[in-house]
Amino acid sequence: MLFPLAKKGSPCRVVITGAGIVTGLGLGWRTNADGFRAGRNAFRKVTRFDVSRQRAQIAAEVDLPPNPPSTRLSRSARARLSPSASMLLFAAHEAWTQSGWQPGENLPLMLGTTSGAMSLGEAYLRQAMESPRSKRRQPTRVIHYQIQREALNVCDAFGFSGPITIIANACASGANALGHAWELLRSGRVERVFAGGYDALCQLTFSGFDSLQALSADPCRPFDAHRNGLTLGEGAAMFALETLDSARRRNAEILGEITGYGASTDIHHLTQPHPAGDAAFAAMTAACAAAATTPEQVDYVNAHGTATVQNDGPEALAISRWAGACAATLPVSSTKASIGHLLGGAGAVEAAVCLMALREQWLPPQIGTGTADPACAFSLVREPKDARINVALTNSFGFGGANASLLLRRWS
Repeated sequence: MLFPLAKKGSPCRVVITGAGIVTGLGLGWRTNADGFRAGRNAFRKVTRFDVSRQRAQIAAEVDLPPNPPSTRLSRSARARLSPSASMLLFAAHEAWTQSGWQPGENLPLMLGTTSGAMSLGEAYLRQAMESPRSKRRQPTRVIHYQIQREALNVCDAFGFSGPITIIANACASGANALGHAWELLRSGRVERVFAGGYDALCQLTFSGFDSLQALSADPCRPFDAHRNGLTLGEGAAMFALETLDSARRRNAEILGEITGYGASTDIHHLTQPHPAGDAAFAAMTAACAAAATTPEQVDYVNAHGTATVQNDGPEALAISRWAGACAATLPVSSTKASIGHLLGGAGAVEAAVCLMALREQWLPPQIGTGTADPACAFSLVREPKDARINVALTNSFGFGGANASLLLRRWS
């Protein structure tokens, strides 16, 4: 049995006591909060691999410092980190430091990702094809290509051990990881969970989306009537989650609360949601039901908003149907217009953006959108704006029909 049986009684409240974020806008909360609030975008020509034969050639790359943050990882371990592992470590370091947690045992780690250390797999393949007899660094690449090795890096870096859960559920992975952590804490089986999501750009993913003609040659324009595809990005977000009782016992600073989580599956098509958006509607409805919150009480929605024709229309219909009479005044934006689509990391990073908005009382603008899709019956946030928001909902919908929604509440 991984965890003791749940406590009887009311579900535990789940609060956030540490948050770390890395995106193309930069490293850390302050840089990202300032970037999102001002409506900046991080798109530029891809430099990490050759895109000269691709239709699209831009993405939101992360500028990684030469040295990772100081942790318990050895110098040799730090030298072996892939870009994705480095991003994960930077985000984890910020969240861990802020939480004030100490090294220990039986701390569950839940991560969402899709590509993991794919760049190491690509390096392995290139060397195997160019120099089949050369084995230099190939065993190391094999070991560190495995996603659990990146998770173990986090455990080693901060000196904790506990069950590791890795969720690869397409673009809902990061939100699913937070949602599963929330459910585990809510049940009372554990008091703390370290959770988040991450993904780095790699050639396989970029070329795959490009071959599907899902990428735009220009910065993406979510919910624009003339949108023509998504733009990829990379990054990570990590959260120190714990029960309210645990946080109060430690006298920890509470950044916010996760109050609801909903998940659903759309079996319509491998890469397209059902045109009516039924599964998206179900995920949002389930998140609100879990939180005993009505759509009228939600002050902001961070949409999945990929800027593809196939995704945005059904999500717009689902949001309008879910919001009902309050749809016309509901602020909605897709922050993928600033940092691109982070795939397995998107749900966690966008939850961090919601937390920033709740903490600092502003709405993240969606830049670049001209004429809104007529399906948008809600209010698109196009300019930086201060606002009083107490509850935010974030959507993550992925290939294969994976859907997840998280509900976050301001802590005051």
